[in-house]
Amino acid sequence: MCTALSLVTEEHYFGRNLDLDRSYGEEVCVMPRNFLFPLRKMPDMENHYAVIGMATVADNIPLFYDAANEYGLSMAGLNFPGNAYYAPLAEGKDNITPFEFIPWILGKCKTVNEARLLLDRINLVNIDFSEKLPLQPLHWIISDKNESLVAEPMYDGLRIYDNPTGVLTNNPPFDYQLFNLNNYRNLSPENGDCRFSENLSLETYCQGLGAMGLPGDVSSMSRFVRMVFGRENSVCGEDEESSVSQFFHLLSSVEMSRGICRTDSGNFDITVYSSCVNTNRGLYYYTTYDNRCISCVDMHSTDLDSAVLAEFPLITKQKILMQN
Repeated sequence: MCTALSLVTEEHYFGRNLDLDRSYGEEVCVMPRNFLFPLRKMPDMENHYAVIGMATVADNIPLFYDAANEYGLSMAGLNFPGNAYYAPLAEGKDNITPFEFIPWILGKCKTVNEARLLLDRINLVNIDFSEKLPLQPLHWIISDKNESLVAEPMYDGLRIYDNPTGVLTNNPPFDYQLFNLNNYRNLSPENGDCRFSENLSLETYCQGLGAMGLPGDVSSMSRFVRMVFGRENSVCGEDEESSVSQFFHLLSSVEMSRGICRTDSGNFDITVYSSCVNTNRGLYYYTTYDNRCISCVDMHSTDLDSAVLAEFPLITKQKILMQN
């Protein structure tokens, strides 16, 4: 259960809510240009573009949830159970495991158009990271300041969709999510005129009536509709603080609070973290479930020519400003 968003104001912002019933020790991680990223079935990546993102680091390997590279290309993986299919090895293809997918694309591509060329050759192979860290069923959103696409590994191959909404949630597949927006074509941020009947005098008794019917539950289809509606009607100032604030407000409209979504294990999904990266400047902002204060890591304040990961544990304890 997750939601990803690509938003352009004066600059490009990309991020997501990670909705899970537990944490996996995630932290903000900068993968510098000379960090050797080992690949299971392809030659190791010795030199690549610098990447900043949220990751669980296992055996000194960053397993990215979402990330952006130094040229502004960004990517996130979201849960896609029941539909995601990872294939056996294929000759003549770039055999990449799902946990290598984000570093592979962001390490080699500057734009979505460049990513499309790599996607034509990729075969996402069914190889677990380890016994303790098996593969998760995922699909991905890839964005730059100009466009977005969605990559969904299905039984009939890797499906690639242009994404005019800049939004991704979970099931069902993306083409159905797009079609479902037709059911909400009458929604508006304006109250509008009454079209129910010419014979009845129906009053506009409060603001927001134009959005009556906008789904409010936390299912993936409802979150998709609600986030697209919010993004398409988003208005914010031109400065950095306004854009970052607006981005987190959009994410908060679809976040999970503890108690409203019980998982099969008996736990509750929560929004473990929310992220927002200014892809123009390499600024990675985040909040956590228990810390609503916005924290930031600047990738350009690290040594991007290093061969060593830069790791920043999350600040998870709530900070409260006492004014008196």
